Amino acid sequence: MKQVIALARKELDSYFSSPMALIFVGVFLVTTLFTFFWVDGFFGRGVADVRSLFRWLPILMIFLVAALTMRQWSEEQQTGTLEILLTMPVKLAQLVLGKFLAVLALVAVALALTLFLPITVGLIGNLDAGPVIGGYLAALLMAAAYIAIGLFVSSRTDNQLVALILTVIVCGLFHLVGSSTIVDLVPAFLADLLRAIGTGSRFESIERGVIDLRDLLYYVSLTVIFLGLNVLSLDSKRWSIGANTESYRRNATLTIGLIAVNLVLFNALLFPVNTVRADLTQDGEYSLSQATRDILQNLQEPLLIRGYFSKENHPYLAPLIPRIEDLLEEYKVAAGDNLQLEFLDPIDDPQLEAEANQIYGIEPSPLQVSDRSEVSVRNVYFDILIRYGDQNVVLNYSDLIEVKSYGTDVEVSLRNLEYDLTSAIQRVVFGFQSVDAVLASLDEPAHLTLYYTPSTLPNSLAEVPTTIQTVADDIASGSNGRFVFQSVDVDDPNDDVTPESLYNRYQLQPIAASFFSTDTYYLHMILEAGGKVQAIYPSGALSEADIRDAIESGLKRASSGFLTVVGLWTPPSTAQTDMFGQQIPNLAQYTRVSELLGENYEVRTVDLSSGQVDADIDVLMVIAPQNLTDGELYAIDQYLMRGGRVFVAAGNYQLAYDSMNGNLGLQATQGNLKEMLASYGITVGDSLVMDTQNEPFPATVQRNVGGAVVNEIQALDYPFFVDVRADGMDSENPVTNSLQAITLNWASPLTVDETLNADRTVTPLLSSTGQSWLTTDTNIQPNTKLYPEWGFPVGSEHASHLLAVAVQGSFESFFKGRQSPFETEPAAADASADAAAAATPSAATTGTLEASPASAQLIVVGSNEFLNDIVFSLSNSLSGERYLNSIQFVQNAVDWFTQDSALAEIRTRGTTARLLKPLSDQEQSFWEALNYVLALLALGALYLIWRMRKRSEQPMPLVLPAGASGPARPDSLPEQPVKS
Repeated sequence: MKQVIALARKELDSYFSSPMALIFVGVFLVTTLFTFFWVDGFFGRGVADVRSLFRWLPILMIFLVAALTMRQWSEEQQTGTLEILLTMPVKLAQLVLGKFLAVLALVAVALALTLFLPITVGLIGNLDAGPVIGGYLAALLMAAAYIAIGLFVSSRTDNQLVALILTVIVCGLFHLVGSSTIVDLVPAFLADLLRAIGTGSRFESIERGVIDLRDLLYYVSLTVIFLGLNVLSLDSKRWSIGANTESYRRNATLTIGLIAVNLVLFNALLFPVNTVRADLTQDGEYSLSQATRDILQNLQEPLLIRGYFSKENHPYLAPLIPRIEDLLEEYKVAAGDNLQLEFLDPIDDPQLEAEANQIYGIEPSPLQVSDRSEVSVRNVYFDILIRYGDQNVVLNYSDLIEVKSYGTDVEVSLRNLEYDLTSAIQRVVFGFQSVDAVLASLDEPAHLTLYYTPSTLPNSLAEVPTTIQTVADDIASGSNGRFVFQSVDVDDPNDDVTPESLYNRYQLQPIAASFFSTDTYYLHMILEAGGKVQAIYPSGALSEADIRDAIESGLKRASSGFLTVVGLWTPPSTAQTDMFGQQIPNLAQYTRVSELLGENYEVRTVDLSSGQVDADIDVLMVIAPQNLTDGELYAIDQYLMRGGRVFVAAGNYQLAYDSMNGNLGLQATQGNLKEMLASYGITVGDSLVMDTQNEPFPATVQRNVGGAVVNEIQALDYPFFVDVRADGMDSENPVTNSLQAITLNWASPLTVDETLNADRTVTPLLSSTGQSWLTTDTNIQPNTKLYPEWGFPVGSEHASHLLAVAVQGSFESFFKGRQSPFETEPAAADASADAAAAATPSAATTGTLEASPASAQLIVVGSNEFLNDIVFSLSNSLSGERYLNSIQFVQNAVDWFTQDSALAEIRTRGTTARLLKPLSDQEQSFWEALNYVLALLALGALYLIWRMRKRSEQPMPLVLPAGASGPARPDSLPEQPVKS
């Protein structure tokens, strides 16, 4: 090994003895930095990753390695020193390894000089180190393979230029063979083989942060094969063509050949093994989470997952199929025998295709395919069927992929495969289970207790306790002792239960029989199951069906085995007209949030006009409330008083058309919701928050080009779109701790009343920066001529403002001490009893709850429009899928409400883009120039250090003290006779 290291040092000395290495590495660095900052537009993307570096590295590495290896053996042959090396007492393998390590060390130095890029990204953004480590490891492995190829090529010619060109060609072929350019031209069965051979496709696997044993073995095998060929090539130069060396030549060739064949076969045998790998990503986004494993290991019935994939698939979709198959294989390992996994092409089996079309609605997707000669439409299958019992879900390609564009290039990747698969599995599994299954899964029996006062119950409710008893007995009869019911008369002096004990334990308070009466009563059900205590309040007419639904919904909420039901209220769609009376699109559009929530929860549109919310609603979401009636406010209030969870997106302004100029504008929200929120201790301000940290707005700008006015779309700073980053979020609360950024559009500030919320848990979720200010001007059109920096006048008082808050605790009803909207005065009731009975929902006769239990939860966001489809479209036009952060915020809120962290854990793994801090043009130029300067200075310093070290290693001239005699000089030696 000492000889190998000595040879490597000798080669490094030869590199640094001339400026050639400095030039090669310098050009590599400049080209790498240029492609990173300019070709891929790093700052324009706004994402904190170094994907742009590794996207171009495989190509740049080919030219760098070719330039460094071209002289290794070619120069030795050209100068005649190769014969001297071959006759030295050094093994050929040591010679090859010495040169290999020297070039590899120089390449490692070149890669190390690019470390300034990830360091810079880490300073101005939240960088995931896993893909960075994987990328550099992949670059070294790929460089090792290219170096082995370059050394072999250099050993076959004495011309350095020929060696350079041939190395570029051979390495380029290895890179291209697995690229889409070649793979798209061959049949599907051959495409997989080419992708397995290509160095570029293997590089992408490691570069994303996953170290797979198959990829490591591939690069090591390729390196060993070509190093072996290099040794054979050098050895062949010593061979004679006589019969005496024939057996030696044959044995040497067979040895290298057998090594190569064994390595190829070993790669082929290991190719199906997809479980030996390490996930280096920060969130472990390429490995199964514990939440997924828990769901799979608790399956009670066989789960079928069937992938319908066409062999001749779309070129952008075909590379994704192996990744899907690999991950599904991990699902099968985790689930064991309870998962049946199948992959098929429906086109090969007409019977299976008919089943897929008729039973599951799976049809081929027509996708456009372009090649050099024509544009055609290809009908392909790219679907996944998940079936459990009588429930099934189908995931189409549109449910699984995301498309990103980088200039003229398009990248198609899997969105979040584990989350999409696990959420679909959860839907079918939870949809198939019954209440009996819930009771069987509980560790302890469920206890339902009815607390009532029969002596003070209103006549209309006198039979309700009997009905509750009937329903509870029916559930208990089939529960095998897993459900226990009892009723307690609160007025019974023989019982230890008192109004005080009920309040202290459950925060239960008596219900007023009527606003016009001082009588009160108890009619409360408390369910204790699954370690949770919840109050059950039936809705509707209090029939057996209503009571059964309420009890079963409570049992489901106590279990983790059922889908969360989200009740969604959005503004009703109303026709709008412009100044000419022409109908214009409705600006209150909230279909996107409903669709995305529906992927993970059961979303149900609620009608609040009845004054009540169905008992099986787990979370009530009220988006952009306006013009709510007292009856609708009553429904929200009483749902919260029942211990409900309420999410309100309630800013003080909403989008509207400006009839004077036809542009978008704002108008104040109408209604009494602000008054109700204020009674809960949360005040929505009358102003708007503007911030210097904001999301750009796509605006039409006129530009004079040669006397002609050109309209173009530009991204302008828009202070109304407040960009909240990690420093403006609560880092501990699950609602926000996984978010990198969120935009609140036309938001109003919130104020928390500390007195009213003294006994509640208040969590500020979102806040603007300290450079934000308030305005009451509803003109939302920027004027860059008057205000060139921000488009609007900047306020004089700058401070951080609260934009979203979560409150948990006991709330006092907004209708406490007030008449219920569904109650009428006695005189009016006597005058028209029938009309009153018809107009008054029976549920309202249960009275008004004046206080909530401590489990009640409320989230208020000071923006009406951050979930609006129109806002999503604006954001998507400039920032891609950044608007999904708003959806994730809502999903996290639902999971926090229901304490369901399983999906939240999976959803947050890699789904949120890691964003850069907002930087001005000057700051962007500074960071770019700094990377150029640091990289080149580091290269120059390294070169100088090496030269100084070499100079210090040279022998010092001998200096004798004065008067001392040294060895005789050659010219002073006596002449000797020369012998002929």
